[in-house]
Amino acid sequence: VIYPPHSKLTDKEKTNICYLSFPDSNSGCLGDTQFCFRFRRSPGRKVSLCCFLDQLDRDLPVYLKKDPAYYYGYVYFRQVRDKSLKRGYFQKSLVLISKLPYVHLFRTMLKQIAPEYFEKSEAFLEAVCSDVDRWPPPIPGKILHLPIMGIIMKLRIPTYRDKPGTMPIVQNMHQADAQISMALPTVHEVDLFRCFCPVFFHIQMLWELVLLGEPLVVMAPSPSESSETVLALVSCISPLKYCSDFRPYFTIHDSEFKEYTTRTQAPPSVILGVTNPFFAKTLQHWPHIIRIGDIKLPGEVPKQVKVKKLKNLKTLDSKPGVYTSYKPYLNKDEEIVKQLQKGVQQKRPTEAQSVILRRYFLELTESFIIPLERYVASLMPLQKCISPWKSPPQLRQFSQDDFMKTLEKAGPQLTSGLKGDWIGLYRHFLKSPNFDGWFRNRQKEMTQKLEALHLEALCNENLVFWSQKHTEVETVDLVLKLKNKLLQADREQLPVKTDTLKKLQTHINDIILALPDDLQDILLKTGT
Repeated sequence: VIYPPHSKLTDKEKTNICYLSFPDSNSGCLGDTQFCFRFRRSPGRKVSLCCFLDQLDRDLPVYLKKDPAYYYGYVYFRQVRDKSLKRGYFQKSLVLISKLPYVHLFRTMLKQIAPEYFEKSEAFLEAVCSDVDRWPPPIPGKILHLPIMGIIMKLRIPTYRDKPGTMPIVQNMHQADAQISMALPTVHEVDLFRCFCPVFFHIQMLWELVLLGEPLVVMAPSPSESSETVLALVSCISPLKYCSDFRPYFTIHDSEFKEYTTRTQAPPSVILGVTNPFFAKTLQHWPHIIRIGDIKLPGEVPKQVKVKKLKNLKTLDSKPGVYTSYKPYLNKDEEIVKQLQKGVQQKRPTEAQSVILRRYFLELTESFIIPLERYVASLMPLQKCISPWKSPPQLRQFSQDDFMKTLEKAGPQLTSGLKGDWIGLYRHFLKSPNFDGWFRNRQKEMTQKLEALHLEALCNENLVFWSQKHTEVETVDLVLKLKNKLLQADREQLPVKTDTLKKLQTHINDIILALPDDLQDILLKTGT
């Protein structure tokens, strides 16, 4: 069943969704299981001109922006014994497909609706959809109230202006009316500590592997463990965006199976979460494998686990641990391990442990990225180089050697006490997809800033006076160029004040009015 009925999915997408909506038979997930997957949109699909969502996308932190090439599937799967059915089991999945990576929100929503749907029928889905139709647009930074089957979920989607690592609290209000409200502390975060607990001693090495975009496989006993671990890995380099592909749950039926498991070329830069024992053979040649047992909340911290040699990984029954021959660039931070171990001994709640871990990853990532930010900012031309009568100046080229020279005085040592081969880590990072994605994003922002400064410079000129000293042809040319600038500012959402745009529009109107009537008519007609 697909709902709403007018939703269009290609056959390939439907097949992918069907296979990804059930655990592999060996997982033996009895009862209710929740997990999530991510799959490629079929090429050639018309990308809906969803300008509105794109506008909202602009205010999101970079790691929450939607990727137009992928969909997320959020699954609620139920498997219970039922003698009345031929197979002896009731097995059903309710799957929510979205472009938005709001894992916690959709997980909470499915928890509210799936159990009831399994007992009722399609008519229930219709009621759910009419609730969702009443949801306000997902505007970042606003407190949103989302009604769902008699409950109101209260939440706030982060914005890029939020200070990384802070979470404005959504208060649970006691409303006068009968509706129960439920405050969600986050829309997208997973329980970091629970996910990293099985590989607790290797968190720093895993951070390096994710940062460098290395091929990683997570082998887990069930899709919920594989998907949570993959999502935790991807989020550990936040606020950096992980720019390669990642699959929280991947099966042998996936349309990218051949592409990702081929031995004819080096493993691609992806993170795969798998549960099928078959992968222990197929992915033996991958350089880094994380093997996870059942995730239970630790009564005690796992004993010190050595990194295991890849050749020892023959089957999925192999002991949990990290199998790799990778040598980390940075020395181990013993402090964080002690802090979390102490938390376990004192029975500190897992939410608090996750907060500590998230802050640790954030500080590590920021120490790493600040020197790059500082160097890239120096590539911006000086404001005095911007002339209204010339095209905006170009950014200077990124030079690896120049950047490396800055590290001596202004490297990560300013904010991090960690010793190790930071230079080697940067060299490796500069070749990675994550650097490429980060730098392209910064380049785009800075180019837009230059365009905006150029617009402001134009606004501060006396353009009417200029046009009186030049020929009609030159004046008409200026008017068309200025109109293009206005269109560009709107189309690319340049960071320009509204007053500047109004001022520019007034300049255009004044120049046109100073021209002969016949030209005025033509130029006013080409207003759109």
